[in-house]
Amino acid sequence: MSTTILPGATLGMLGGGQLGRMFTIAARTMGYRVMVLDPDTASPAGQFADEHICADYADKDALAKMASSCAAITTEFENVPAATLRYLAAHCPVKPSADAVEIAQNRVAEKTWLQQHGLQTAPFAVINHADDFIAAADSVGFPAVLKVSRFGYDGKGQARVADLASAQAAFANMGGETCVLERMLALECELSVVLGRNEMGDTAIYPVTENIHEAGILDISIVPARVADTLSAQARDMATRIAQQLNYCGVMAVEFFVVNGGQLVVNEIAPRPHNSGHYTLDACLSSQFEMQIRALCNLPLGATALHTPAVMVNLLGDAWGDTQPNWDALMQHPQAKLHLYGKQSPRPGRKMGHFTCIDNDLNTALALAQQIRAAL
Repeated sequence: MSTTILPGATLGMLGGGQLGRMFTIAARTMGYRVMVLDPDTASPAGQFADEHICADYADKDALAKMASSCAAITTEFENVPAATLRYLAAHCPVKPSADAVEIAQNRVAEKTWLQQHGLQTAPFAVINHADDFIAAADSVGFPAVLKVSRFGYDGKGQARVADLASAQAAFANMGGETCVLERMLALECELSVVLGRNEMGDTAIYPVTENIHEAGILDISIVPARVADTLSAQARDMATRIAQQLNYCGVMAVEFFVVNGGQLVVNEIAPRPHNSGHYTLDACLSSQFEMQIRALCNLPLGATALHTPAVMVNLLGDAWGDTQPNWDALMQHPQAKLHLYGKQSPRPGRKMGHFTCIDNDLNTALALAQQIRAAL
């Protein structure tokens, strides 16, 4: 059985964005030291870490320091090089594993893996060359979505394409990188499941969340999702199955499309805490970040019960303009909780923070969230 890592130990975090920041706050609150590796001198996580190593994720000296200093290491995003994770894993526990992250950081590998394990995805074709679109037009059809295989997120690295010509033009704009052409489905709604899983295979699952996106970026998360209990149970079961098949350890999220009268299609796997799980900071006994620490340190997994319905709203740089948003409109409501990420430069599409509204009545929480967003 793995050794339990108790408060006082140093935990390593690869990545210094908002997810790393919230992990760091949770870890330090629980009594751990935190070492963050991130190349950004203004890293949001680095602001709270005991030590911020400002270096590239492949920097050998930086990795050697983390390996010798940390009792265990985790990551806040899936694009840390798998080679980095494997190097560190030779010296100390790293969760999730390089094998699991490597699947999730490549859309071709991820979708292929899902289909091999009997999980439905949107019909897709791999595009390596412009002439691959000819066959893909028959198997996938148009309209479709073209997505780069690696390093795309929050709507970046993807384009909606209506026909062969626009698909080839989008491919050229993406530099001719390997892409997937994915059939555009008629969505009834989008769901996500966040869960924690430890080395023993124990799993703790949060309530299913309903998500609304704008321009490819998560806008609003509503929990519990406004879907049938049977569909929620199916989503939870599928997410658990994915975690088991990956032999996953840590916190992960699975995003689903709901189509054709309640049919679940897996969109993607996120091997880390997830934007749609931020409500857990305010509406659950154990947040997804505490869960990440517990899985990393071989502690019993945290409780996931929902205290009250919640609605989370992302705050993008668009809301800043030339001044701060109208924070007074939010602070007047005791059932609204603000979380800012410490980023210095607001810009359109950049996640600067979020707020969560909680109420015993979900519709009341949603109405308040929409009212506050409009006022900001």
